[in-house]
This record gives sequence, C-alpha cells and structure tokens, in this order.
Amino acid sequence: MASPAASPPAGERDDSTRRAVHGDGGSAERPVELRFAERAAPAVWVEDVTELPEALASIGLSGSRPTLVLVGGADGLAPEELERLRPLFADTIVPVVAAAGGAVVDGGTDSGVMRLMGEGAAAIGLRVPLVGVAASATVTLPGDPTADDNAELEPHHSHFVFVPGDSWGDEAKWLPLVATVLAGPLPSVTLLVNGGETAWRDVEASVAAGRTVLVLDGSGRAADQMAAALELTEPDDREDRLFTSGLVEAVDLDLDGAALADALRSRLGKGQPRQSVRPAATP
Repeated sequence: MASPAASPPAGERDDSTRRAVHGDGGSAERPVELRFAERAAPAVWVEDVTELPEALASIGLSGSRPTLVLVGGADGLAPEELERLRPLFADTIVPVVAAAGGAVVDGGTDSGVMRLMGEGAAAIGLRVPLVGVAASATVTLPGDPTADDNAELEPHHSHFVFVPGDSWGDEAKWLPLVATVLAGPLPSVTLLVNGGETAWRDVEASVAAGRTVLVLDGSGRAADQMAAALELTEPDDREDRLFTSGLVEAVDLDLDGAALADALRSRLGKGQPRQSVRPAATP
C-alpha cells in the first residue's frame, strides 16, 4: 500500500492532491494528506463500494469499531440553533462514542452538525475517529480558493473519504456504506439531528442498509417533523416506507442529554475500545 502523499502548503500546492481527491489520478491505492492550519488529515478517493475496505485501511482505519452515523442540519441550521445544540455534542455524543471505542461518520464539512461534532471533540480533547464523507465536487480543499457553491472541510475531522458527485446529497448513499465497513460485526446506529430535505435521503439510506435511526425530537426541522410523524396513524407514503421498517425511533432532547446518552450506549455498547486507530503512513 502506498504512503499518503502530503499536500503542499497553500500557495505551493501542485495539482496532484486536487487530482487525487477529485478522482483523477487518485484511488484507494494512493491516499493524500490534507493540511489544515493546525493539523493534517489523511484522505482517499473512492469510486466503487468494493474499494472501501482497502481505502479505509490506507488512511489508518483498519479493523472494526462501533460506529455512529451523524446526519442532519448543515447550512440550514440557524446560528441560535447551533449554540443551543452545541453542549449536546461535547457533553453527550462525543463522550459516549469515545467510551464505546467508536468512530463517527458524517458529511465532513464545516457547517451545522458536522462542525458541532468536530468542535465538540476538539473542545474536550477526545481522540475519536471523525470520518468525513463528501462528494468531491462539492467541497473546497484546505488552502484552495473558496468556490461559491462549495463547502470548506471541517478542520477537526481526522479522516476524509471523497466519493463521486457534484450535488449536495450525492454523498448520502455512501455514509452508511462507509459505516458498515468501519463497524464490521460491531454495532452501529444513525443519529438525525435537525436537518432539511437531504436528511430524509440520509435516513432512507441508513434504513436501506438495515441500520437503526435515532431521531432527536426537539432538535428542529426534519428531526421534529419525523418524530411527529411517528405518532401519526396515517403517515404519508414516504414516512410509511421508513416507519414500517421498524428501524426509525424518536429520542427526546432533554436538558442534560440523558435520554440520548442512554439510547446511544444501548446501541453502541460501553465497553473497552475494540480497535485503536493506526496512524496513516507518512513518506
């Protein structure tokens, strides 16, 4: 397996990293290193689901670990909602995942719940693998000029997997696939916090993968709509398709996050870490 190729600092980068990330010259055989202001993170391009085990191993994620798939609000999450939800990540979600020896898979951009996850882990100093999965044409690499329609990557995520796509939501089908490989035979669960229309696609993808989805009732927008629909005797067709799976459950957002912590522990476990993260190889 080839060593990750380091990306030059801003202003000195050639096109090799950009080509690798966007699928032109990159593969599961050739991970790259993305350099943020304070740290670096390995990244890999994947074009086919069969490449995922090798691709994840190439950036230091081999073996199995309990896995949380985080989906929900991104740019549509209002600033006041960000601040209201912020303590939930540092005080509840990150510590529970860390205690289970687990990892997190999300969209990896510097917005909404993905920003809260990265900043939450950094704030309390826990080294939880945070794996950002993004459609390559929708994101801006660190050090590159920001494109109007592209999102910057969240700088506290530890690993990135880039997949084909040029529209928001193209990564939705990939999140549960990456989580399946990461978890292996160990538990995994999806958590919906807030969210817009894309959140429905994320939940559909997790249900299709046979993964339980916890809907955080009280976190706003799609999550509250879905939680309310669970109580209806006659949900609409889209809701009915999801709910008849028996995999979608609502969890109340209480003041101290206790209900969510219990729900996550019961699905991820609370034993000793089952797999350490091997640092990615360096040149």
